[in-house]
Amino acid sequence: MDIVALFTSVEINIVVCAVLFSLYSILRKQPSNVNVYFGRRLESHGLLERFIPSSGWILKAWETSDKEILDTGSLDALVFVRILVFSIKVFSIATVICNVLLIPANYYGKKRVHRIIPLESLDVFTIENVKTGSILLWAHCFALYTITVAACTLLYFEHKSITNLKGLHINGSPPRPSDFTILVRSIPRSADESYSDTVNKFFSYYHASTYLSHQMIFKSENVQKLKELPAAFVFFKSRYAALMASHTLQTSNPMLWVTELAPEPRDVHWSNIGIKYRQIWIRRMGTFAGSTAFMIVFLFPVTFVQGLTQLDKLHKLFPFLTGILKKKYVIQLVTGYLPSVILYIFMRAVPPMMILLSTVEGSISRSGRKKNACMKVLFFTVWNVFFVNVFAGSVISHLSVFSSIKDMAGQLAKAVPSQATFFTTYILSSGWASLGFELVQIFPLLENLFQRFLLRVKDVTLVGISFPYHTEVPRVLLFGFLGFTCSILAPLMLPFLLIYFFLAYLVYRNQILNVYITKYDSGGQYWPIAHSTTVFSLLVAQLIALGVFGRKHSIVAFGFTIPLIIITLLFHQYCKHRFLPVFKSYSTQILVDLDRKDQDSGKMEEIYEQLRSAYIQPTLVSQAASSPSEQAAPSSSESTSPQDDKHSSEISKDVISVV
Repeated sequence: MDIVALFTSVEINIVVCAVLFSLYSILRKQPSNVNVYFGRRLESHGLLERFIPSSGWILKAWETSDKEILDTGSLDALVFVRILVFSIKVFSIATVICNVLLIPANYYGKKRVHRIIPLESLDVFTIENVKTGSILLWAHCFALYTITVAACTLLYFEHKSITNLKGLHINGSPPRPSDFTILVRSIPRSADESYSDTVNKFFSYYHASTYLSHQMIFKSENVQKLKELPAAFVFFKSRYAALMASHTLQTSNPMLWVTELAPEPRDVHWSNIGIKYRQIWIRRMGTFAGSTAFMIVFLFPVTFVQGLTQLDKLHKLFPFLTGILKKKYVIQLVTGYLPSVILYIFMRAVPPMMILLSTVEGSISRSGRKKNACMKVLFFTVWNVFFVNVFAGSVISHLSVFSSIKDMAGQLAKAVPSQATFFTTYILSSGWASLGFELVQIFPLLENLFQRFLLRVKDVTLVGISFPYHTEVPRVLLFGFLGFTCSILAPLMLPFLLIYFFLAYLVYRNQILNVYITKYDSGGQYWPIAHSTTVFSLLVAQLIALGVFGRKHSIVAFGFTIPLIIITLLFHQYCKHRFLPVFKSYSTQILVDLDRKDQDSGKMEEIYEQLRSAYIQPTLVSQAASSPSEQAAPSSSESTSPQDDKHSSEISKDVISVV
């Protein structure tokens, strides 16, 4: 691909962004679109101002403090913003270093007659243009060290800052029901008593001083009879007692009385809460098999996309294409813009599929389901967008596959620079343009217009949407991965990547403040994912650099890269032991201090009272409210034992009293 083809993609995406950003600045001012663009707050505008594009929202997004982001969008939202801030900082350093040192080194890496810049192939700006054994490879080694040190330093301080914020957030938040509650599953069946009696007897005996009460979980489709499930929410008198109970093995059989901290009531995934614990591992194996099959199927569109980027190779295999692609502009459009757009369209199907698989897997919380989906999407996108594209490009270009695992580093070192231009266009299409579509909110906008102007609904109410972390976190981390791996190989990518992070910082802050509703919060659990992905990205970049230096016979640069890999691994191990435990559990110090504070202030009785109605199943409440007289007693057509009848009546009365 030459520079003209690249700038064809740049021009198209700039136009798309300009149109969408301008359209958003007008649409957001229309009173009929208030429920689309201001799910949180309202703004008023004059009649003339409503139809003139403006940039006032950019200034507001820029001036918003982190505290306001935290108060408005939760700790997860602030963590996402900090990921963008980290990316801006580290890639600002990388852009300066690599463009000042490496682009000239790459361009003049071989003695050749250079053409006019627009006619140059993009390969002359990559490390492949540096001759074997050149002293210029020292510049690449120095840049790799600089980027690694900068990334690790910034990661450390971000980790420290977010850890402190997490502690302050816990201390400053009002008492939450989940702090005093654990979920117990795989309750053993007894022929002589109900599950409820079994739970009460077990915790009254083994947790006598801290056990408060419990609430059974029922099959929601059969409210009239209320057959109990072997699962319950168990409430304790203190946060510390709940934490200890959740982390302690209750019996010698780890498959019975399985305990874990309960999610927040609004975060509970009620349809999964009753899944038998013994089925979880089967479901996980099934979702793993489904994910693997989906990845295999996805090889076909990725290979097709790679074929479009290398039309000259396809002409040899399929001569009939020669007549179709004679015009130069068409070739530039097909090679520079179309492949990344096609891949982006195919990738849109990945997040919904991973959400489905995470649901089937059996996550008990909605935030946990979204986090699991985030990890699946991240792995899927990194594998397909980077590795499969590189492998497919190598196969099409050289009509050969990697011969062995030992040869993989060398083959990656040869193949990645040639794919850097495709990754650049993918950042433009999947990054720049997607931010415009994020602002405009196409689907909520169309739904609003359909109901308002076609169905003539005067007061249109749209369901508030939560932030799509499972889509946006993997996108940001994928771009960071591409930036790290290609920084010293093809530094021309970095300015386009840095522009994306700046735009994303403004766009997502605006969306967090105005559009998305905070329905649940994982407590900043996306930061460990970002940390691990960044370290993995650095290691892949270093291994590829090791292969490049080996191929280029730069023995000294090769030798200096090995200690860098070891240092990165040691840094990761340090952070893993220093910071990661904070995201896995709460500290005794914080919980005991909070318990004593609430005890001294006399709030404990109020908290205990709130626990009684915090985890009522929504379906039971709605059905009891619709026909309380029918729910008060079991159906006469059902044969039930006296014990079942008594217990069902008690639960039904409790449900009705809550309503």
